[in-house]
Amino acid sequence: MQKRWAFSTFFVMVFVAVVMVGAGVDRGSERFSMDGGKRGTVEFPHHMHQDALTDCGVCHDLFPKSAGAIQEMKSSGSLKKKQVMNSKCISCHKRLKKEKKAAGPVKCGQCHTRT
Repeated sequence: MQKRWAFSTFFVMVFVAVVMVGAGVDRGSERFSMDGGKRGTVEFPHHMHQDALTDCGVCHDLFPKSAGAIQEMKSSGSLKKKQVMNSKCISCHKRLKKEKKAAGPVKCGQCHTRT
């Protein structure tokens, strides 16, 4: 009985370790640039947002986890201009600011940079 418990505990620990390692591999880029339209490029700190939010679905319920997905969806018309910024970025940053928590930028020029 005690050997079975020890084996079960060991198996669970190995499984958790494998899942944790696997989860760390699929985090995407640490930072990436997005086309921000006329206002300029947006440098997005991806890992920082992952660490703060812990739930990828907060953003990725709107668009898939693939490079260029936002631009492709805008081009096809399935994503409106400023939809991500208004429904995800700005609303979350303003909510956090109102709650007196660490928050990201809330003004256009704080994210968009013209080169």
